[in-house]
Amino acid sequence: MATALVALFVFGPLSSGAMAQEAGIGEVVASIDAFWLIFAGVLVMLMQAGFALVEAGFTRAKNAGNIIMKNVMDFSVGALTYWAFGFALAYGGSTLGGFLAYGDVWFFGEQERAGEWFFQVVFAATAATIISGAVAGRVKFTSYLIYTPFITGLIYPIVTHWVWGGGWLAEQGFFDFAGSGVVHMLGGVAALAGVIVVGPRIGKYDKDGKPRAIPGHSVTLGALGVFILWFGWYGFNAGSTLAAVGENITFPVVTTTLAAAAGAVGAMATAWIINGKPDVGFTLNGVLAGLVGITAGTASISFGLSVLTGFIAGVIMVFSVILLERVGIDDPVGAISVHGTAGLWGVIAVALFSADASLGTQLLGAAAIAAWAFVTSFIVFKLIDLTVGMRVSPEEEREGLDRSEHGAEAYPEFVFQEQVADPKDLDPVGSNGS
Repeated sequence: MATALVALFVFGPLSSGAMAQEAGIGEVVASIDAFWLIFAGVLVMLMQAGFALVEAGFTRAKNAGNIIMKNVMDFSVGALTYWAFGFALAYGGSTLGGFLAYGDVWFFGEQERAGEWFFQVVFAATAATIISGAVAGRVKFTSYLIYTPFITGLIYPIVTHWVWGGGWLAEQGFFDFAGSGVVHMLGGVAALAGVIVVGPRIGKYDKDGKPRAIPGHSVTLGALGVFILWFGWYGFNAGSTLAAVGENITFPVVTTTLAAAAGAVGAMATAWIINGKPDVGFTLNGVLAGLVGITAGTASISFGLSVLTGFIAGVIMVFSVILLERVGIDDPVGAISVHGTAGLWGVIAVALFSADASLGTQLLGAAAIAAWAFVTSFIVFKLIDLTVGMRVSPEEEREGLDRSEHGAEAYPEFVFQEQVADPKDLDPVGSNGS
């Protein structure tokens, strides 16, 4: 008994000290993880600036202000709708048949989940802003604002529940680490639905249906935007570890870098072979295609295979752009191909180059996400078109959306000559603007 008392006297304080030390370490770990999540989210938010510059640079100067406004509203409206109900549909705590979530996070106010909410809302805004570039130059600003809450508050959150919220695709074993399918393919397919409804830009196709090139006004802005997106993508991919301590955050950084570089090389080489010259636009989009392609498997595809993943993404992106243009799909910035086509490839690459999922499961998930995104987006776009109208008038389109929609120009001191065809040929082909 005396021995026990002595042991208790001697070792008791040491044990209490050890417990306090352990609790202190736990608090430090939690703080580091929280900081990493917020920092990664800030990097992803910076991607909004990248998207704005890419879209503005790859389109005509007379629409640059409109592009900026849409990107600002993508995040602003998106944040509000995701706060009100989007987060609840994705991560509400309970699931309705694995299809959507519900619970007590409507009008989000749980301080302990604030970091989680912030990291998720920047992903939602990314999905929304993909549509902006694809429909650039001919869509009413009001109509675009009507659509944005649907993708950030409904279409995207439900898919995230399927995959990342413990929904039915997660139960099937579908794997998408950071969003090749959940974010990018979804946004690309939604953009396709929007482009089909709104039709091509005036002057994009001649009377025989042959596509014309309508160059963007600033490859410099486009290139800067691509580099900003590349920078922000490290938050996208490495940040999807959701923690820093005990997680390998360096592996996704390397795969992201290699895939982006390989995507640029793949796209440049493909365009060079087809056109006889190394095309700047295709090369820049190749970087983005490589980034999109590796996003699903960034934490599991080896360094060498990440190079192959990015290279293939760049190659198929070029062919996708050419094919879509030939069948009448006018996408000024190549968003459908960069995000939709390369996103699909990224989902498939996980099954081919890692052991995280089977090919059948990945194809099932890709089909489900694509079908959901296209059908819901097409319905919303069509309803908007039938009520308030999606497209500006031909006169407003020729004048430029900066003037007609916002009453100001992005470049008021300069006059730009933008005649892509003989004026008599400038009639919408297969569009709602006729």
